[in-house]
Amino acid sequence: MSFLTKAFGFDPKVNSVRTEILAGITTFLAMSYILAVNPSIFGAINMQNGAVFTATALASIVGTLVMAFYAKLPFALAPGMGLNAFFVYSVVLGMGYSWPMALTAVFVEGLIFILLTVTNVRSAIVNAIPATLRYAIAGGIGLFIAFIGLQNAGIIVNNDATLVSLGKVTEGSALLAIIGIVITGILVALKVKGSLLLGILATTFIGVFTGETHFQGIVSLPHSIEPIFCKFDFSKLLTLEFGIIVFTFMFIDLFDTVGTIVGVAEKAGMVNEKGEIKNLKRALMADAVATTAGAIAGTSTTTTYVESASGVAQGGRTGLTAFVTAVCFGVALFFAPLFLSIPSAATAPALVIVGLFMMSPIKKLDFDDYFESIPAFITIITMPLAYSISDGIMFGMISYVVLNAIGGKFSKLSPVMYILAIVFVLKYIFI
Repeated sequence: MSFLTKAFGFDPKVNSVRTEILAGITTFLAMSYILAVNPSIFGAINMQNGAVFTATALASIVGTLVMAFYAKLPFALAPGMGLNAFFVYSVVLGMGYSWPMALTAVFVEGLIFILLTVTNVRSAIVNAIPATLRYAIAGGIGLFIAFIGLQNAGIIVNNDATLVSLGKVTEGSALLAIIGIVITGILVALKVKGSLLLGILATTFIGVFTGETHFQGIVSLPHSIEPIFCKFDFSKLLTLEFGIIVFTFMFIDLFDTVGTIVGVAEKAGMVNEKGEIKNLKRALMADAVATTAGAIAGTSTTTTYVESASGVAQGGRTGLTAFVTAVCFGVALFFAPLFLSIPSAATAPALVIVGLFMMSPIKKLDFDDYFESIPAFITIITMPLAYSISDGIMFGMISYVVLNAIGGKFSKLSPVMYILAIVFVLKYIFI
C-alpha cells in the first residue's frame, strides 16, 4: 500500500484497488475505439495502418503513464479525435502538406506546450474559468459523450434535411446498443460494482448472436513503427503557413484538454473550494509530453480523453486507474484482434450512462441569475451541436465576459478572462 500511495496517490482509507482496476479497464474499453479509428483515418494519406496502430498505442501508453505516476490522476490520454481529422483532411489533403510536415507541426506544438506548462501559462488559463462555466463544461461534456455514443452505435444518424435524425433502432448496431443501454442502466440503478464494464462485456457477448461482434482472432505481434518513426520535415519551419498550422493544433488541443480536465475533475470532486484542480500543472505536463512523444512515434496530437469520465464514474480517483489503462494499451499491442472485436455498439451504452453522470454538476448552477445561466447554457449546448469541447468553452467565455461587462459586473471578470475572450473572438475572425 505504501508503494501505491507514493506511486499513484492511492489512499487505502478512501480508495479501493479493485475499484481502481475496474475503473482503468472501463476507461480503456470506452476509448479503445481509437486503436481502430486512427489507422483508418491515416490510411487516407497512405500512412501504414499497422505502424499507425502501434504508434497510437505507444503514444497512449506514454501519456497515460506520465499521468499515472507524475500527476497521479485517473485520466487517460490518446491521439485526439478531431485533431487526427484536422491532421489528415485539412493539413495534408486540404492544404497539400506532406504528412512528415504535419508530424513536425505536432512535434513543435508539443514542445511549445511543455514550455507553456513550465511557465504556468496553461494553468493560468484553466484557473481563469469561472465556477459557473466549470459546471457547464462538465454538463456539456456529458451531452457530448452521450451524443458520441449514440452516433457510434447508429442510433443517431446523419440527415441532410435536419442534420441528424433517429436511425433504424430495430436492427443491427442500434438495436444492440439499446439493449446494452437497458442492461447497463439496470446494473447502474441496482448499484452493481463494475456496472459499466459488465455492461460493455455483456453487450459484446450478445453481439456475437446478433452478428455485430465479429471475432477477429486473439494474438498478433506488434507492427513496426519504422515507416513513420521520427519522420520530420523542418524545411518550412519558419514560414507563416507552418506557424498557422502549429497555432491551430495548439488552440484545438489546449481547450479540448482544458475542457476535459475541468469537466472530469469537477465530477470526480478534485476541485477545491478555490476552484483549483488537483495536480493541474502535472496533468497538463502529461498532455504536453504525450503530444511530443506521439509525434516522434508517428501520430497526431495526443490529448486527455473525455472517456476518462467512464472510469471516474466507475470510482477511479487515483493514478492507479490511469496505470491500469496504460497496461491495457500495452496488452492491446499483442491482442489487437481480440480488442478490436469489441463493437462500437458495446461501448456506446457506457458513454450514454457516463453522459448522465457528467450532467450532475449543473445542479450547482443558479438558473435565475441570467448573467451566469446564459453563458452556462451556451457552453452546454454548443459542445454537442458544434461537436467540439473547445468551441463550447470559447463561446461560453466570450458570452460570459460580454454579458457581465455590459451588466457592469466587472468584479467577476479577471484580466485573463478579458484576454481570453478577445483571443477567442480574433480566432473566429482570422482562423
